[in-house]
Formats: sequence, structure tokens, C-alpha cells
Amino acid sequence: MAPRTSCPNWSGFAVLMMALGLTLGGCDRAAPPPPAAVQPAEVDAETLALVDVPMTPSFIARVRSAHDVDIVARVSGFLERIAYTEGQKVKPGDVLFVIDKKPLQAQRDSAAAQLESFRAELWTAKASLDRIRPLAQKRAASQSDLDNATGRYKAAEAAVAEAGARLKKAELELGYATIHSPITGVAGQALVREGAYLSASGAGAKLSHVVQLDPIWVEFSVTQNQFARMQDDIASGRVVSPPASEYTIEVELADGKNYPRTGRFTYADRTLDPQTGTFLVRVELPNPEEALLPGMFVRAWIKGAVRPRAIRVPQKAVQQTANGHIVYLVNARSEAEIRPVVMGPWIGPDWIVEQGLQAGEQVIVDGFQRLAPGAPVRLATAKTPPAPAPAAATR
Repeated sequence: MAPRTSCPNWSGFAVLMMALGLTLGGCDRAAPPPPAAVQPAEVDAETLALVDVPMTPSFIARVRSAHDVDIVARVSGFLERIAYTEGQKVKPGDVLFVIDKKPLQAQRDSAAAQLESFRAELWTAKASLDRIRPLAQKRAASQSDLDNATGRYKAAEAAVAEAGARLKKAELELGYATIHSPITGVAGQALVREGAYLSASGAGAKLSHVVQLDPIWVEFSVTQNQFARMQDDIASGRVVSPPASEYTIEVELADGKNYPRTGRFTYADRTLDPQTGTFLVRVELPNPEEALLPGMFVRAWIKGAVRPRAIRVPQKAVQQTANGHIVYLVNARSEAEIRPVVMGPWIGPDWIVEQGLQAGEQVIVDGFQRLAPGAPVRLATAKTPPAPAPAAATR
């Protein structure tokens, strides 16, 4: 039989403890409770996938008339009448201004009379030449007489031609007294009033201007770095341009509404502006309702290019640190993991990932603010981002 184990004699110690107001419960003491288990944090995550993403860069642009014509006086004289309503639409041939025609009419009549006089001299010279030529052939008149008659005839011909040119010029100037619109557009404010003297060679020759509104131009600038990056992306295959580079240009108005018609590229400057460091790009759009007016600022969206097999994450999942961008992942042990990433352009609410992530990984999009690296997590949602919308609807 095993010996019985008994408690040691604590009587003296117990009396001491009781004197201090303490109690002794017995020989055995209770063990401390185990530490509480750490509960996983609940987070939202997205499973990354490779998708073709429409690339739709945007630029602040300015509206400009495709045809802006200054209306100037081509002859001097007093302004007799303003024949149009300022700010209204005009068509080619519509009368805008009328200059006093009486002095110009007199010059035209004088030139016409002078022409008739020289024609009479030409007739006389020709008749003389016609008489002398057969006589000179029969040696009844000298060669000198024939030469003089021929010279007078040719001089009369030249005088008639010169007088005809002066008459034509006088008729042109008389026609210039009535100033017509050369294009269809909106006529601007008249810069002079009736009764003012107009000088065709002075600074006051400008009378107004007419701007064409349909079609209309939208112009914007591309920086040297933007241009180089676009060229590099296309050359490397990161971005695929549309067939035949037929991009579609959409315009967003200042109030956020979309302009209902699309445009096309008509001009791209191949020379860098040394003052601004940019290239000028021009887009032409139909504007039958004249909703776009010269001088307006709009946003131009360039659509048609696609980034194939790209990885994108919501912008809210990316954090900026002193060392760059990071995201939180859910690793295979259901723990939070920090991953440094290199980000590309924004695409709507998402961000293209250049480096650092792969398809199939789970990025935490909500709840990472309270996490530390290695913290256990539990997924509330784990979804795959949907395929992007068509390029025409992407913002």
C-alpha cells in the first residue's frame, strides 16, 4: 500500500495569516485561466482577375470656331448703313455693311468714259494701219509710214487694255462698297457706327467678324511626358489602339452633362511648343444646335484604346505611404498581409496595377484600417470585380 500523503503542519503559519486578516483555503491553489483567443476581424475583399480595361484619358479643352472671319473695309468711305442684326446668324451673301457708293460710282463712270475714248483712238489707229499696209506692199508708201501706223495701233491697243483694267478696278471697288458675309455663322458686334469714315488701309478697317459654329473645334494640349507615355504604352503592347487609330472623342460640358455628338481628330501638332512644353490636338464635332460656343471650356474624353489583361483594384483599397503605395491582402492562412504595389492610371473608381499583384489574390477593400500585419481575418464578402463597361460608357 502506497504511503498516504498528508499536508504539512501549517498551524503556526496559519495562525500568523489569520492574525493578518487572511484565510488559508487549504493545500491546493486554483490555476490561472488561459488567455482569451484573438477573434478574426471581419473584412470585405475582392478576388483579382485579368480584364480588358478601356483606356479613356481626359483633357481640359477649349471650344474654338472652325472658321472665324474678320469683316474689313476694302475701300475707303463713309459708312452709310449697318444691314444686319448683331449676334444673329447670317448666310453667305447676306449684306452686312454698306459704304457710301456715290464717289465710287463716279470713279467707275470716269473709268468707263476713258475706256471709250481709248477705244476710239484704237479704231482710228487701226483704220490708218489698214490704209497704209496695202500701199506699203505696193511701195506706194514708205516703210517708215507703215512702222509709224503700226506703232500707233499697238499703243492704242495698250491704252485700251489699261483703261479696261482701270474700269474693272473701279467696278470692283464699287462692289466692295456693299460688304457681304463670306460664310454661314454668327455675326459679331459692329465695331463702327453709321456716319463713320472708314479707311481701307488703317487700323479702323475692321468692322466686325463672323464665326462659324457648325462644325466646331475642340482643342487641348498634351504634355511631353503624356505623349511619351502613350507612345511607349502602345509600342510595348500595354495599350492597344483602335483599328486604323479611329478614336472616338466625347465631350463633357461644364455642368457635367454629356454632349450628344462625338467627334474625330483632325489635327495633331508634331512640333512641341517651347513656351508651354505641350502638343496641340484638335477635334472636330458637329454642332447643329450650337450648344458649343467659342471660348467655352469642356472636358474631352478619348475613347477606343484598350489595356488587355490588366489588373485593377478599387482606389479605396490603396494606401499611400512614405515608401509608396500598399494594399492589404488575405493570404492562404487567412491573415492580413501588406503588399507594396506600383500603380498606373485611374480608370473611374478603380486603379490599374502595374506591379505587385496577381490574378486570384484577394485584396481587402474595407476593414483594413484596423488591421496589423499577420492579424487573423474573416471574409464578409469575397467578390470578383465585374467586367468593365463598354468604352463609350466608361468614365
